[in-house]
Amino acid sequence: MKIMFLGAPGAGKGTRAEKIAAALNIPQISTGEILRRAIKEQTPMGLKAQSYIESGALVPDDVVIEIVKERLAEADCANGYILDGFPRTIPQAEALEQFASLDCVIEVRVAKEIIVDRLSGRRYCPKCGHTTHIEWGEKVCAVCGGELIQRKDDAPESIRQRLAVYEEQTAPLIDFYHKKGILKVVSGMGKIEDGLKEIMQVLGC
Repeated sequence: MKIMFLGAPGAGKGTRAEKIAAALNIPQISTGEILRRAIKEQTPMGLKAQSYIESGALVPDDVVIEIVKERLAEADCANGYILDGFPRTIPQAEALEQFASLDCVIEVRVAKEIIVDRLSGRRYCPKCGHTTHIEWGEKVCAVCGGELIQRKDDAPESIRQRLAVYEEQTAPLIDFYHKKGILKVVSGMGKIEDGLKEIMQVLGC
């Protein structure tokens, strides 16, 4: 089964994608992961991507698309895969259709203000990398006792900016895949276990 997960930053799509991939025994493929791998292995496309990243520029669509194409051609994708973070735009989705066909697109939906509350409550320990949330009541890092801080990316204004970019660039994919009849909407609220059951039902598993 070839699946794509779609959702705003903080909707929980990555966690759900990881667990569904494990349950179905198919790879979870994120653009970040395959870009890092291509760069590490110094593939021709990886070297191209590295040149853009090192100059502080965004990796262009044609390079990202080619790296995804190479990854989907690998043996472990023969029985299906889950795309997480790709495509992000309509042009990327149209390019994907030239070499792969999706069976299902799952949108993990959460209200915008809940996402802001969810992400702005995260706290990070720069000393050991531990991440927690203010609702869990940790005053200092539970792992090493270090100071807990809020990352700049988790400040409410930064989160709203990321959501605005999502609405402009990625949200149009919802209508794109709805028109193709393969979009399924699930809730990103509640317990992860309940969300996974809902997704498995949607997939008919």
